[in-house]
Amino acid sequence: MEVGDMAYLRNCWYAAAWSEDLQPGSLLARTLLDEPLVLFRDPAGRAVALDDMCPHRLAPLRLGRLLPDGRLQCGYHGLEFDATGQCVRNPHGSGRISRNCRVRAYPLVERHTLAWIWMGDEPPDEDLIPEFAYLDPGSGHDVGRRDTILMRANYRYVVDNLMDLSHASFLHDGLLGNAETVPAEIKVHQDGPYIHVRRDMYNVQPPLLRDLLFKRDGAAVNMWQSIRWSAPAAVLNDVGTYAPGTDREEFSGQLGCHILTPETADTTHYFTAAARQGPLGAVPDEGEEALKARIAELRRHAFKDQDDPMLTAQQENIRRHPGVSPVLLEIDIGPVRCQRALDALIAAEQQRAAEDAAP
Repeated sequence: MEVGDMAYLRNCWYAAAWSEDLQPGSLLARTLLDEPLVLFRDPAGRAVALDDMCPHRLAPLRLGRLLPDGRLQCGYHGLEFDATGQCVRNPHGSGRISRNCRVRAYPLVERHTLAWIWMGDEPPDEDLIPEFAYLDPGSGHDVGRRDTILMRANYRYVVDNLMDLSHASFLHDGLLGNAETVPAEIKVHQDGPYIHVRRDMYNVQPPLLRDLLFKRDGAAVNMWQSIRWSAPAAVLNDVGTYAPGTDREEFSGQLGCHILTPETADTTHYFTAAARQGPLGAVPDEGEEALKARIAELRRHAFKDQDDPMLTAQQENIRRHPGVSPVLLEIDIGPVRCQRALDALIAAEQQRAAEDAAP
């Protein structure tokens, strides 16, 4: 599949921002699915998303300002828009407002500490928001930094990267994997809208991040990696480490979200946050908060400094060699399942749109 040939699934929920990034009185400009948007909170605290373009002279609304009454004022000529996108004040001449003087507003729902946006034309279904309950306040999980990374690759290549965790033994050697974690039992199954890929590794040297979360003694461990995908690109990673010869329930691990939203055909917003899980785990000498900060930095290093350059270069090669299909290996079963499922959803959506447009 080549960059530029990928249609977006639109009648679904994408992460637009972490809720904490939508600060009262502030505008957040963000491009999603190639469409520039402006996000903000109304006076009641509700999250709002509008097209980032004033209908008067097509100036970007992100260069305007929020007024105390919650209206968004265009910075060019002062037209004011409410949270529905309707122009409600024209400060010029007679003050007449054309019927077409409005901008599109998108459904925006806050759940699991994220603001989810629906960019399709079909009625939004909140039941389709993927489950990431561990992020919720009161979940019992101590969640680390909620991070947003801009990846310089198409979101579907990032999905492939996540759903094939065998790459960790090479691209993240010493940090997330190593030579001993290459052999692994790989299992794939589907549970409703979710596709799961699991890798189990036994009696292996723990890579750095696993050792930090476990006993910090470098001794051999058993490990699992379980990763869950739902359309279009919401991924949950569940990892655990336990001592050989012990009960698997006596483990230390981590839950991590990897929620991807296309910015453009070439770039992706990557929303990620992790929390420790399991009854075991060494008490960090540096303190729990310092450990959380270190883990957040190590995860960002893996994604931004290791994954991103590789995926960017891969994307350039794909563009340079149109029509060349990759040679698939057994480790690709998970990514292939996810891409086929997404292709089917996009095709069905396009068919519905064609039928609705037919005379």
